[in-house]
Amino acid sequence: MSLVEGQVLVSRISPRRGAITRSAVAPGSSDHQVLAANVDVAAICEPCHPGPTLARVERMLALVWESGARPVIILTKADLADDLESIVADITRLALGVPVLCTVATTGEGLDSVRALTAAGETLALLGRSGAGKSTLLNALLDEEVMHTSRLRADGRGRHTTTHRQMLGLPNGGFIIDTPGVKSVGLPTAEGLERVFAEVEQLALECHFNDCSHTVEPGCAVLDAVASGELLERRLDSYRKLLKEAAYQARRADARLAAQERAKWKSIHKDMRRSAKIRP
Repeated sequence: MSLVEGQVLVSRISPRRGAITRSAVAPGSSDHQVLAANVDVAAICEPCHPGPTLARVERMLALVWESGARPVIILTKADLADDLESIVADITRLALGVPVLCTVATTGEGLDSVRALTAAGETLALLGRSGAGKSTLLNALLDEEVMHTSRLRADGRGRHTTTHRQMLGLPNGGFIIDTPGVKSVGLPTAEGLERVFAEVEQLALECHFNDCSHTVEPGCAVLDAVASGELLERRLDSYRKLLKEAAYQARRADARLAAQERAKWKSIHKDMRRSAKIRP
């Protein structure tokens, strides 16, 4: 892009090499919404107050892994945590191999680690729900208030202060994208779940049946791991739920594509019949 007499002109559109996409939340819709594209690092922002939601982190991780971006988890408002050590342990346990950073935007704590996530020419996207502290973090990284922020509501929920996506330049030559708060996250496919639930996938290789559903089958290594305490039951429940949701979304998408194909050929046949009638 370039500036000409105060106007921004688009001089070139780069090909899309990856996108962080969620399924639409509208009932009956199988459309997808792109949260950000051509992202090198995607930061999932979760507040330490009122506290991270583990299920939401798992969902967001699936979207990021599927996009091809490098995931990182940023715990914001670390100074307000009741037990920061336990929060970090819980997040680290489910985000296998993913960096977990703690930040306090108001004091600058942890900001150097966030700045080090990207190099010149790379893009960092901030993802998370409203009230997670994304805009406050962005303002702190740029050392100026470029995004409006607001306090949490009385019930602890965030307010939608960011209503659009905006990409800004970082001092090191990289770029940062602030995205609107994501209230609900629908999975477009199940591809990213293999990375999010790597320990479940690894245990599944030891199951007696290749098509084991990890519910009632004898010789299920996953259920044995839950019984022994090796695998948290919450993790298995989340795994089942997200797999089921992704399968349902895939069925809806197939039905929509099939309907579009039928409509296309119906239109073609209609045009062919119309052409045949008007021939001399």
